[in-house]
Amino acid sequence: MHKEDQALIFELSKRGRVGYSLPEMDVPEVDVSELLPEGYLRAEEAELPEVSELDIMRHYTALSKRNHGVDSGFYPLGSCTMKYNPKINENVARFNGFAHIHPLQDESSVQGALELMYDLQEHLIEITGMDEVTLQPAAGAHGEWTGLMMIRAYHEANGDTKRTKVIVPDSAHGTNPASATVAGFETVTVKSNEHGLVDLEDLRNVVGEDTAALMLTNPNTLGLFEENIVEMAEIVHGAGGKLYYDGANLNAVLSKARPGDMGFDVVHLNLHKTFTGPHGGGGPGSGPVGVKEDLIPFLPKPVVTKQGDEYVLDYNRPHSIGRVKPYYGNFGINVRAYTYIRSMGPDGLKAVTEYAVLNANYMMRRLAPFYDLPFDRHCKHEFVLSGKRQKKLGVRTLDIAKRLLDFGYHPPTIYFPLNVEECIMIEPTETESKETLDAFCDAMIQIAKEAEENPEIVQEAPHSTVVGRLDETTAARKPILRYQKL
Repeated sequence: MHKEDQALIFELSKRGRVGYSLPEMDVPEVDVSELLPEGYLRAEEAELPEVSELDIMRHYTALSKRNHGVDSGFYPLGSCTMKYNPKINENVARFNGFAHIHPLQDESSVQGALELMYDLQEHLIEITGMDEVTLQPAAGAHGEWTGLMMIRAYHEANGDTKRTKVIVPDSAHGTNPASATVAGFETVTVKSNEHGLVDLEDLRNVVGEDTAALMLTNPNTLGLFEENIVEMAEIVHGAGGKLYYDGANLNAVLSKARPGDMGFDVVHLNLHKTFTGPHGGGGPGSGPVGVKEDLIPFLPKPVVTKQGDEYVLDYNRPHSIGRVKPYYGNFGINVRAYTYIRSMGPDGLKAVTEYAVLNANYMMRRLAPFYDLPFDRHCKHEFVLSGKRQKKLGVRTLDIAKRLLDFGYHPPTIYFPLNVEECIMIEPTETESKETLDAFCDAMIQIAKEAEENPEIVQEAPHSTVVGRLDETTAARKPILRYQKL
């Protein structure tokens, strides 16, 4: 690594150097101090580095080389959208007719955008087996909250106000109980059985007259398909509750099975996950929600509908839960998802599932001899390993994750789900080649051997990163808060 790549931008700073060139100002100068209250003005100039344009470009290029991402290497964290975002999606989203329109334009001037939204809704209806879809929610957890608010409105409209509890499996995504709480419900946990699936007997025990809904991911967070889903639906529906589908793992069943056919009443989809919107790193996302017929009146308004040959925003929804996001959703992500669905076609979407499941099972079987396998059965799009064997040698799962950094891989999710000791959750996604999967497996196998033969090298990892081993516990418990008094 070059010396400049290691230096801080402040160390490169030399007084008088300028990294920008601006045209001469063609408006009168204004003294900002006359416009802002005194408390909002700096007492002295900000200490910004002074570098040339070339130095600043090299600085940011060097920083980018230190980052992990799908464009620079394998990222075994598909659940958080670290997977390929086809570049054609980006090109289409930048078309002038999509990128340069405004949400307050007259409907007659944005018919193409409305047609795309309507057509996307129709595709998602077919994919999920639902009866109607809204594109408004901004992300997965926002979609969860939206779906739960519709379920709440449905029960209240029927005078069934005693339904205050939402059942959540112990292997659920952490957003599920959080969304239920924000929507005003109490959460009740249902246990998993020895096979990693929802325990039907425990479900029968917790379902009752106060059950508003069961929130479920299928396949679940362990990567296992809930094979008793029809019976689960009968249990919940028999008690008057609704079934909510967390669609984060839809790429495991895409074009193979539909939530609506499993008995679900509400489903949210992470377009920024299954349908390749670039969400990793913080957003934006898109979390459309589909519902069955009896929940349609409660959809957020407006809903994009078609009247004759015209596409319109329908505000005439008297029982709607109201608008859940300014305007009509994250349109750019919707364009990307629509491009992906249309370019893939039915056969392509089916191949997504087939490769996602094949890749996960291949990796699971390659790694099973070297790590503990909590559930020795076929998985779907992801699988979990346990580092209990390595823990007995003094090597924790956290150490394994840090050692992976030395091989150039961002670590997968660890210590989640919570019902697996020393958990390592790996999702290769559908886009990676066998050579890439083998290279990652080789690294994991080498780390397992190091834990047996030379545990110190794993315990003290990482060794090759710019920043050495960090103390996450102290960082979390004693954060350093720095601020400059204005």
